[in-house]
Amino acid sequence: MKITKMQGAGNDFLLINNIDCLLSEEDKQALAKRLCQRRISFGADGMIFLEKSSLDFSMDFYNADGSKGEMCGNGARCLARFAYDEKVAGEAMVFDTAAGAIKARRIEKTLYEVRMQKISVYEDINVEGHRGAYIELGSPGVPHFCLQVDELSKDNLISLAETLRHHKDFVKGANINFYLPGEEQVDVLTFERGVEDFTLACGSGVTSVFYHLARKTPQLTQRLFRVPGGELEVRKERNNELYLLGPALRVYQCELEEEGPQ
Repeated sequence: MKITKMQGAGNDFLLINNIDCLLSEEDKQALAKRLCQRRISFGADGMIFLEKSSLDFSMDFYNADGSKGEMCGNGARCLARFAYDEKVAGEAMVFDTAAGAIKARRIEKTLYEVRMQKISVYEDINVEGHRGAYIELGSPGVPHFCLQVDELSKDNLISLAETLRHHKDFVKGANINFYLPGEEQVDVLTFERGVEDFTLACGSGVTSVFYHLARKTPQLTQRLFRVPGGELEVRKERNNELYLLGPALRVYQCELEEEGPQ
């Protein structure tokens, strides 16, 4: 079985062309949980299976803990490049996800842009004394909580991140996005559901932060985001469609050959 590892701004994924492999849902969940473990296997933030669809193809996404995810922004860009490299799609493509269809296009070899799903939920709420925005992208939506902070320190934010991630107010749980606006960019640090830790980047996270900022500043149409793994850009079209631009890099490709307990 051929596995490709890719990363977008440090958010890393394992990808398999399941049009060829025909793995079952049970097999995919087990593979994701096993192979995404760092140190004892490949290690990744999630696993993506390219599937057949009435559109160009479909994205079946699993978190590192084996749970199924609705969608992933950085993963969507990586999958778009993977589909292009596998000759499943051309430079412009539309593919399905559990949260709705995504349009993507190849800008250059390692740079891709995806049109994110529309915001389905936006609530300005107070959680444990912290006022922020609860946002869902797509339907069913990918849940995010966006909170402005004075500094982005993992050590100082980890306890709060874990508390908010599992808070009773978030029925589905939530990805927690801490952000710090600057003159030239917005710094973002995301604690991801399913990874249960801070990641180097979260595409749907920065898109959620952008939407929250644009609600407060309607004239905002484009913003650069700095994440621990690099930079991402979000822009808004006149019809309020949101586009996420960033890298999609191949790390390696190999044949799966495991030893030890499965």
